[in-house]
Amino acid sequence: MNLNSGGSSRHGRRGSRRAPMAEINVTPFVDVMLVLLIIFMVTAPLLVSGVPVELPESRANPLDQKDEPLDISIDKEGQVFIDSAPVSAGELSAQLEAIAAEQDPANPRQIMLRGDTTISYGEMMKVMGELNRVGLNSVSLVTTAAAATVTQGSSEEQ
Repeated sequence: MNLNSGGSSRHGRRGSRRAPMAEINVTPFVDVMLVLLIIFMVTAPLLVSGVPVELPESRANPLDQKDEPLDISIDKEGQVFIDSAPVSAGELSAQLEAIAAEQDPANPRQIMLRGDTTISYGEMMKVMGELNRVGLNSVSLVTTAAAATVTQGSSEEQ
């Protein structure tokens, strides 16, 4: 006796069922990745904060950094910035004292001092003197890498 012979049942034939799809459609995945790539490409330049300073060149090696350093910048007009926030000359001492009070003496915070090439030596030394006065002595002067065109004098004379 054949149960499936000629009757129209809901689950009648096994051959009429569709086989599971074994392919993966990657088009939505690629679309999402491209949208994320565009978002990151547009927002990445906006995340860079800082004061536009033309740094001097140096052949010194970069320093290893453990914690996020405190960035102090002096632009070409002589304006001082602490982490890209402008600070007046009168407020500089109080701001640095507050930073020194929060600092752990066992693990001093690295200070990165950046000064434009056009400022005077005296302006840079005023900021360094204030840093030293409040006890922030772990100061690094930031420069750009020197050009590779430095040539040494020849020892041969003709």
